[in-house]
Amino acid sequence: MIKEIQEKDIAECVDVIRESFLTVADELGYTAENAPRFTAFATTQDRLRYHFEAEHRPMYAYYDDGKIIGYYSLALQDNDECELNNLCVLPQYRHRQIGKKLLEDAYAKAKEIGCKKMNIGIVEENTILRKWYEENGFIHIGTKKFDFFPFTCGYMKRDLC
Repeated sequence: MIKEIQEKDIAECVDVIRESFLTVADELGYTAENAPRFTAFATTQDRLRYHFEAEHRPMYAYYDDGKIIGYYSLALQDNDECELNNLCVLPQYRHRQIGKKLLEDAYAKAKEIGCKKMNIGIVEENTILRKWYEENGFIHIGTKKFDFFPFTCGYMKRDLC
């Protein structure tokens, strides 16, 4: 079941995000030393709490028997757009269509709040993830290399209309 998180859920969401993104870090050789700003290492309770309290980001979790096993949030942007952030599923629950359910829920929630386009940033070198988003309606629109990441950031967009 997918539902909006409460403040009491933030710590568990941080654990799910970090554990989920750590598989990508391990696969591509990212560490806290060479990629301290990568999601697996940079997500903290303070950061998520700021998104929740100050930015009022809509945040949702996939619950299985009362345990959070998946997560995403939406950051509202200009021009009726939003950015999908931290969509993830714990490794032991992958390949059960939970990510797709979270993505479809994100589309619906984004439309409800008036978003016409959804943006996402990914690790460009993660070709499996890029293909998955393309199969789910996203179009690759470009890349950017930052000095503080050992990878290239890929950018994708999907119309919600």
